Amino acid sequence: MTRKERYRIVLDYFRSQMPVVTTELEFGNAFQLLCATLLSAQCTDKRVNQVTPALFAAYPTAKEMAAAEPEDVLEFVRSVSYPNAKSRHLVEMARMIVADFGGEVPDAVSDLVKLPGVGRKTANVMQAVWFGRAAMAVDTHVYRVSHRMGLVGKADNTPLKVEQKLMSNIPADDVPRAHHWLLLHGRYVCKSVKPKCGECIFNGICPKILDDSKLS
Repeated sequence: MTRKERYRIVLDYFRSQMPVVTTELEFGNAFQLLCATLLSAQCTDKRVNQVTPALFAAYPTAKEMAAAEPEDVLEFVRSVSYPNAKSRHLVEMARMIVADFGGEVPDAVSDLVKLPGVGRKTANVMQAVWFGRAAMAVDTHVYRVSHRMGLVGKADNTPLKVEQKLMSNIPADDVPRAHHWLLLHGRYVCKSVKPKCGECIFNGICPKILDDSKLS
């Protein structure tokens, strides 16, 4: 089976079964999505959704959070991973958005990655989810599933390389949804520990040992 054929099978399935899909994070505006995505790093969406209602009630926009101190924000996010660093990044991020971007979340990746705590993955989430652009955010789930399913090769050994390979094989119209397709498949089926191969619709085509020489 060629890699092109593998992509066709995977994408055809998701298009038919999950034509409408988006992030499981809860938010009310662009700034809140940015905050939630930052908080979700190495943390579950479920946990993030437990802390953000109170956080966003106190700081609904960048303007309110910019006036806070990291210690104030910390009280709302103590239960997420790395709360001290994330609370500091949230406040610094809000202050930069107010000072440099008029209080509005910038739409360019080059500007987004300037914000404290915002890397390429978070910037691409904003591009795809909020701005509706063809951007592929590669988190641990997308990275793992892409390798396990043979969508990328052994040489694609960084998130950027995986992003580039996926982008070169997935039609632009599908890219914003494809991030969620792969992420959700990794979160609920192709898990890091004890993947549910017996329940996986792709079990019959999933390479147990990836041989790049057979995938073109």
